[in-house]
Amino acid sequence: MSATAIALQPYVKLDDAECEARIVAAREQLGDRVVILGHHYQREEVFRHADYSGDSLKLSRLAASSNAEFIVFCGVHFMAEVADILSRPDQVSILPDMAAGCSMADMANLAKVERAWRELSEVLDPDEQITPVTYINSAADLKAFCGRHGGIVCTSTNARHVLEWAFGRREKVLFFPDQHLGRNTGYGMGIPLEEMVEWDFDQPMGGLTPEQIRKARIILWKGFCSVHQMFRPEHIDAFRAKYPEGKVISHPECSFEVCRKSDYVGSTEYIIRTIAESAPGTRWLVGTELNLVNRLHERHKAEGKQVHFMSPMVCMCSTMFRIDPQHLAWTLENLVEGQVVNRIQVPEAEAEQARIALERMLEVSP
Repeated sequence: MSATAIALQPYVKLDDAECEARIVAAREQLGDRVVILGHHYQREEVFRHADYSGDSLKLSRLAASSNAEFIVFCGVHFMAEVADILSRPDQVSILPDMAAGCSMADMANLAKVERAWRELSEVLDPDEQITPVTYINSAADLKAFCGRHGGIVCTSTNARHVLEWAFGRREKVLFFPDQHLGRNTGYGMGIPLEEMVEWDFDQPMGGLTPEQIRKARIILWKGFCSVHQMFRPEHIDAFRAKYPEGKVISHPECSFEVCRKSDYVGSTEYIIRTIAESAPGTRWLVGTELNLVNRLHERHKAEGKQVHFMSPMVCMCSTMFRIDPQHLAWTLENLVEGQVVNRIQVPEAEAEQARIALERMLEVSP
């Protein structure tokens, strides 16, 4: 058993009520020295302790502007990396549970992306013709890759603005790791499906012919979110048959078919805002993570709004769910004692190049 696992043993036995009290007490002792950032997909027992909540773009901006000594990120690994890259050198970024990763981010690693870049160079000059765009749901070394190659980072909020920026510089885009966000955004910009090809990273040349590569405007990495992949067009059909007056809203990480059948498509912040601004008594089918959908249901039920989860099966983000009250209490109480646990620190050379791509994103974001 690791030293971390041994240290966590007393906390694992705590029930949520005692954890709640200890988290609150530690927060009071730490005061302004700590800020807790919480992603919308966090479980409610953790989410309620966040000083600030949001999607990836909002939390990136908050990390960059925070004055706190410690940034405790209740999210996943790549988010804490972004906080470390964008914060001041004297600030410390912390992830309460190091096992909180992202299966989508794991579908694109630096070795595979660099191999794709080399293979593309057999057909054209990628540094002259292709802008690499990485979804923020990716490791720091991929953001650094984009920084080195004239590329940029995007979120689901600003993907269209980022692609417009990218096409203003080069004729093609290599978009990774989420194919669905790239396809849905590109199609919304008027790019035909036949001009967007899928790069299968397990196949030589991505499984594409030289002619397909030359004709493509967007080369989509064959990655996806395991949660948003669960939503199907037939879920929408069943909802509309039962509730013809209902509205459907989906995250752009959902499949092309789901997004085309939806009334609205947008980021988590967009989903939250759209439902909040809708008329009392409205009924919604929502294609995004379960914790957020449940929170929206509770928040708006007094207005007579009905918020339904799109899938008949429970499918939450299992890695987000790893951040629990016990890990948060352990993290904060260690800070009270002057000890930093689970620090996320991106090597400076890598952080410098990743910062270029992230700052480009912040500059073009509305």
